[in-house]
Amino acid sequence: MLRLVRFKATDRVLLIICLMYLVTYIDRVNIGTAAPAMQKELGLTNFELGLAFSAFAYPYAFFQIAGGWLGDRLGPRMTLLICGAIWSAATVAIGFVEGAISLVIARFILGIGEGSAFPTATRALANWMAADRRGFAQGITHAFARLGNALTPPLIAFLIVALSWRDSFIIVGLISFAWVALWFWYFRDDPRDHKHVTPEEIAVLPTVKIAGERKAVPWRRLLKRMMPVTMTDFCYGWTLWLFLNWIPSYFLHQYQLDIKKSAIFASGVFFAGVVGDTVGGIVSDRILKQTGSVSKARVSVIVVGFLGAFLFMLPVLFVTDLLTITLCLSGAFFFAELIVAPIWAVPMDIAPQHSGTASGFMNFGFGLAGMISPVVFGAVIDATGRWDLPFVASLGLLLLGAVLALRMRPDEPFLDEVETAPPVVTAPAAVRPSA
Repeated sequence: MLRLVRFKATDRVLLIICLMYLVTYIDRVNIGTAAPAMQKELGLTNFELGLAFSAFAYPYAFFQIAGGWLGDRLGPRMTLLICGAIWSAATVAIGFVEGAISLVIARFILGIGEGSAFPTATRALANWMAADRRGFAQGITHAFARLGNALTPPLIAFLIVALSWRDSFIIVGLISFAWVALWFWYFRDDPRDHKHVTPEEIAVLPTVKIAGERKAVPWRRLLKRMMPVTMTDFCYGWTLWLFLNWIPSYFLHQYQLDIKKSAIFASGVFFAGVVGDTVGGIVSDRILKQTGSVSKARVSVIVVGFLGAFLFMLPVLFVTDLLTITLCLSGAFFFAELIVAPIWAVPMDIAPQHSGTASGFMNFGFGLAGMISPVVFGAVIDATGRWDLPFVASLGLLLLGAVLALRMRPDEPFLDEVETAPPVVTAPAAVRPSA
């Protein structure tokens, strides 16, 4: 078994979680590169393909909340063992589908497995990361997710050319099974139970023993508190789904590139996201250390991300040059990914004791966007034949996201118990003597 001996235990856990983000994104976005070959063999329309894309998002959105709660109750180790086995098996199963219905079912099961992954990982990070490393931890983990985005087009294109699109799903599914084994072997829910953790690491971790507690979740109050974050994440998610699902096909159809060249251009765009995720986390933590303000550290970076993505995406509607379009899309994706680290740190800032459930509430917005946007994109493309029109709705939601981000208030911690003023006790009136 792999031994990660060069790092501290906290660093090794962070690296293993980074690898999870990598493999889960390869599993979920590989269909974007394989789509043309799948469409040809299975006879799918763009609308049917959009249904397959969105089939992942329905259970994914639901299990953001249910899986986050499960991660809080069972602990990250057992939760990701179960869910990892599900998403790995579903990925392998896609290699055996025979039509639209079986493809939709396999993608649906994939969404069940992956829905719990990120909220549960957030719970694990809340236990294993010091407060001033949360932004960096979320940034680097999501950078690995975007690395998965960037690696997927050339990787899947190579496997399709060398073997087949079916074999590509089987191979990446087996890689996911390998990660599940590594996770269960090395990770422990409570850092204090890990034989490799040092006293110096324990000293900077949360003083409250979060792992293993069974606190009742104040669902209604927590949902109300997280709603602005959920709405902001929906606006971000709409644009991200556009990039993840349709960018490879956009280059292939809009510019008549072959699968290898379209994969190269799509990878260039996705690599910009790797940088954006990393920079967003580093900048957010640096602002926190310099100012001591959680709100400035998280909200300011998120707003800059939304506005920057809007400005770089705007030329896509007016420019046709391939190189210019690629640079603009790369810039838009870089700024969009600045949002990721600070917005995923917000649930840990607001409710560390319920960080799995809170991040599940937040990422439900992302899943909801995934339900709607792929079907809308596919229908628009089928109706108009234009691959640039889906960018229009994203422009409006990027501006809306910048406004909604101002209402998140990560500087106001969520309390399990509502503090109330003590009752006022009045002294009884004196008894007047009778005349």
